[in-house]
Amino acid sequence: MFTDRVTVYLKAGDGGNGCASFRREKFVPKGGPDGGNGGKGGDIIFKTDPNISTLLDFYYQPNIKAPRGKHGSSSNKAGRSGKDVTVKIPVGTVIIDPVTKRTIHDFVTADESKVMACGGRGGRGNACLKSRRNPLPREGEPGHPGEEATLLLELKLLADVGLVGFPNAGKSTLISHLSAARPKIADYPFTTLSPVLGTVKYDVYKEFVIADIPGILEGAHDNVGLGHTFLRHIERTKVLVFVIDMGSHEHLDPVKDYRILEDELRFHKPDLITKPRIVAANKMDLPDAADRLQLFLDSGVHEKETVFPISAIAGEGLKELQNAMIQKVEEIKREQCDS
Repeated sequence: MFTDRVTVYLKAGDGGNGCASFRREKFVPKGGPDGGNGGKGGDIIFKTDPNISTLLDFYYQPNIKAPRGKHGSSSNKAGRSGKDVTVKIPVGTVIIDPVTKRTIHDFVTADESKVMACGGRGGRGNACLKSRRNPLPREGEPGHPGEEATLLLELKLLADVGLVGFPNAGKSTLISHLSAARPKIADYPFTTLSPVLGTVKYDVYKEFVIADIPGILEGAHDNVGLGHTFLRHIERTKVLVFVIDMGSHEHLDPVKDYRILEDELRFHKPDLITKPRIVAANKMDLPDAADRLQLFLDSGVHEKETVFPISAIAGEGLKELQNAMIQKVEEIKREQCDS
């Protein structure tokens, strides 16, 4: 099961209590305070792990607690600190305050770590509380409570290219030809129910990541079909590829389909519509596909130079489409390095 949104409860460890104790030594009049300090409570640390791709573990275990610090004891013995708890999360996880919806932290690199809940400080023993005014303190400080937090975790996949299209437009077939990804492919809508990532290698040491998300329907912003649930996974992509069905009897107007996809992206997040775009005119092996492609080109809704007629199932035109993706990705990477 692919899980990309979950709420968790964190409770860092409480600090140990300080000890109230008095030593009894020969030739030491009235002895003296020797209570040790309590140990610090354990922190809860989130750390990204590139080998994890879902938030499924949190779905079954949403409560995360760290151990408390040990209490101080006599003879100035400090309590042991509670052990920190390191929680592994996938790269691309966004930590959000569920009340204010404010982004607390965005984990975008591998092995990135951050303390999300601090353990409480241990209380001081009466040996540390001794002063000129109070030479014989008879109580130690209680430990401080560890931080508590309820957080919303959202996963946004890190991909260079995102495939966008209606159900059965051929996105899954396309990603299976371009990469080693093997999504479910069948002749009915919504065979893709969760995002799929694939790696496209185009040089000895070069590659880019392509993401296929479930199909979008008109009215997805009103929860038609699967709604906008998975559109967050293309928010980080550098390039969007609109996969338009040119041959199916269900999609007779490719211009209308293109505009619907634009509108749904805009409803989800206006920034998506500003990303560089390529159109993959799919199913060109079917009758009437050439006429619909010409209709699309003549409409002027998209630049002709970045419209690529393909047949994903037959493997035709994929090399030209892949080269266009590579060129766009490389161009954007160069711009990011220069800025």
